[in-house]
Amino acid sequence: MTETAETPKDASPSVIAQNKAVLDALPFSDTRDFEDAARGFLGTIDNAKIVNPGGRMVWSLEPYGFLDASEAPPTVNPSLWRQSRLNMNHGLFEVVPGVYQVRGLDIANMTLIEGDSSVIVVDTLTSIEGARAAMELYFKHRGLRPVAAVIFTHTHTDHWGGARGVLEEDVLATGRVPIIAPNLFMEHAVSENIIAGPAMLRRAQYQFGPFLAKGVRGQVDCGLGKSMAAGSVALLRPTDLIMATGDRRVIDGVEFEFQMAPNSEAPAEMHFFIPRYKLLNLAENCTHNFHNLLPFRGADVRDALAWSKYLNEALRLWGGKAEAMCGQHHWPVWGRERIDSMIREQRDLYKFAHDQTIRLMNHGLTASEIAETIRLPNSLEGAWHGRGYYGHIRHNVKAIYQKYLGWYDANPVNLDPLPPVESGKKYVEYMGGAEAILTRAAADFAGGEFRFVAQALSHLVFAEPENKAARALLADTFEQLGYAAESSTWRNAYLFGAQELRQGMPKTPPRPPMPRETLAALRTEQLWDVFGVRLNGPKAEGKRIVLNWSFLDTGETFVLNLENSALTYTEGMQAENADASFTLARSTLDEVIAKQTSFPEAVAAGKVKLSGNPMRLAELMGLMDEFPRMFEIVGPKRTVVT
Repeated sequence: MTETAETPKDASPSVIAQNKAVLDALPFSDTRDFEDAARGFLGTIDNAKIVNPGGRMVWSLEPYGFLDASEAPPTVNPSLWRQSRLNMNHGLFEVVPGVYQVRGLDIANMTLIEGDSSVIVVDTLTSIEGARAAMELYFKHRGLRPVAAVIFTHTHTDHWGGARGVLEEDVLATGRVPIIAPNLFMEHAVSENIIAGPAMLRRAQYQFGPFLAKGVRGQVDCGLGKSMAAGSVALLRPTDLIMATGDRRVIDGVEFEFQMAPNSEAPAEMHFFIPRYKLLNLAENCTHNFHNLLPFRGADVRDALAWSKYLNEALRLWGGKAEAMCGQHHWPVWGRERIDSMIREQRDLYKFAHDQTIRLMNHGLTASEIAETIRLPNSLEGAWHGRGYYGHIRHNVKAIYQKYLGWYDANPVNLDPLPPVESGKKYVEYMGGAEAILTRAAADFAGGEFRFVAQALSHLVFAEPENKAARALLADTFEQLGYAAESSTWRNAYLFGAQELRQGMPKTPPRPPMPRETLAALRTEQLWDVFGVRLNGPKAEGKRIVLNWSFLDTGETFVLNLENSALTYTEGMQAENADASFTLARSTLDEVIAKQTSFPEAVAAGKVKLSGNPMRLAELMGLMDEFPRMFEIVGPKRTVVT
């Protein structure tokens, strides 16, 4: 590749040395994971290619062909290269006779458990297209079987988004196939990414690197799997909730013993054991990496202490009983001793991170100081399944600190600092101007001091966003940090930051309307909450609007109230002084929001009865913001939000 100002560069000597040190430090001679990841292979789809009915590619591992090489290139951390190659295994695999997994057709796995005459599907991948392909692959090798039940282990989209590819409309209409999930599944599956969804989706581009080229100088993996599928998603409402640890279900002759694990990797999550197959499934709480306690996309901070306790409880319940353990990412583990050992080490990994963070916090160390100080014990440092490919000890300890103490480190200098542009200008002034910063940064870059060079140059980029030399050197700096990163999420964030500095934000179509299926899954209170965060407070200054709503299909009534630049609502009543009143089906409102119809069209069609001044609703909607799909991250915002 011929290097230009816009193209990725080679690894620097200091990064090459860092990556060489990783090779010397970790037990690369241990190849059991490669054997386990390939064990039980029955067949696959060529290059794992999946297309939608219109011919658009939903998923393919063909762009990752460069991972055939066993030796890591200088631009990829050897430990991450190892994980990236392991995640290339794809197809249908036998875990034990009667239990199968489809892996590598998505970031997550589908687990298929055979009953007396049917199959139980555990997690349905991200996309409908991927789920259909997975089922077809299973039927090809195991014969056509009816689906007896679907189980969602937890609330993240890559585990339920493809459900309509497993259960078609005619099956759903009968209601005879139970959909089993942990308690509060719907509340969290719907709400977790809705309120802050626009910001989360933009930040997720840095976490997963979908706009990065696949290659040795680009995206190589996501730690949990290769990437996120790009197909159709639909949420199906569970029909049977698991409420407590110890709950059991017998499905087509197969008994499941469940364990609740809320507020671990997901706010609603569960594990299960199947005595018939001596199979343990710990969902996403015991996989082949250190998981995230706070993903880069954003989320509620996960509870490391509770996570550790759930793993300890799983050992108490099923330790010494399971002969195979499979999760909803990565590959299985076989043998009672190895299974129990992995669970103990994962248990202690989260407990160590929690306890030592709190210990150092109580000695007065801040989050960044703890990250710089903490070191895993040798017994965990050398465990491949404890490496930080998705989460990482250096950012997980900051999440734990945040959970207990929040964003403020108690130093008043950090109580009300200047925002990035204003502080950037002052830093540039204090440091002697742009040329002085660039001269010093170039020298430190040559010396491999990339972390501070990035900090210093970021101030310059925010102060002078059109300074091409500053943007170019900061991009080069991010790139070297990415090449050295063991964590896939760190690598993706650094390399995507470098790409945006060089090329600007990717061109993307406008944000589509919220899908009709998602809207139908929202409780009406959640829908009003979404409207509340879209309200432009400054535009609403001094306005008062009161609207009555009555929904015929749900029997709900609400008063929606705009006052003091805040949108609130009260359920179960109607206001006498309302500006307007609307009577309609909640489903009609969903259609309007999904832009399948307009409010005037719904009124004209007789779907909405109204009284009062309906233009007050139009006035309220005129106060709503439309959130952009993209916004600046590594440089100052181009437009001022008011």
